[in-house]
Amino acid sequence: MSDTITGVDGRKLSTRGERTRERLLAAAESVFAELGYHDASIVKLTEAAGVGQGTFYLYFKGKKEIFDELVLDLNQRVRHAMTEAAEQGSTRVEKEQLGFAAFFHFTAEHPALYRIIRQAEFVSPEVLQLHYERLTNGYVAGLRQAMDAGEIEAGDPEILAWALMGIGELIGMRWILWAGRDALPDDVSAELAAVIARTIGSRNGAA
Repeated sequence: MSDTITGVDGRKLSTRGERTRERLLAAAESVFAELGYHDASIVKLTEAAGVGQGTFYLYFKGKKEIFDELVLDLNQRVRHAMTEAAEQGSTRVEKEQLGFAAFFHFTAEHPALYRIIRQAEFVSPEVLQLHYERLTNGYVAGLRQAMDAGEIEAGDPEILAWALMGIGELIGMRWILWAGRDALPDDVSAELAAVIARTIGSRNGAA
């Protein structure tokens, strides 16, 4: 997404306009997760956001556009949370653990993430692909850097990134989303740390 947030007319939004748009996206997160894309409506979205239908069309052309923007908004926020957490680690395995923990925390705060991403497979497959590509782009660069530094085993960083994302997504679904937790149980966290270390071929051992 562009750093400049605009309305449907292409004009830069005021601070108040940005807040209204954020309210609409927050409402969309709730409504799409609860009702599903097809049963959601502009009326339900605007009621949840506390704005009129006419206001909605100042920011989005329709239901599909706000759905796509919601997927990209969730993507940006979860990437920011994971990157910010991972930067606190001193080794690659620590970065992985901290990034995973941030993802699990985000999932606990935004359980709609899973439901909305799964809907995107049918509603907007091109945006679903973009969601995963944006997650992997920075990830691949970090893994390649660790390989070049000899910190982890050499290999294809893109394949490794996708494999790690698959691990995180399914572990989060099983022990965070389905269990209603905000963090992994200690024993699961310890085992996951060992799995991560083995998967990336860490030469520093598990943190």
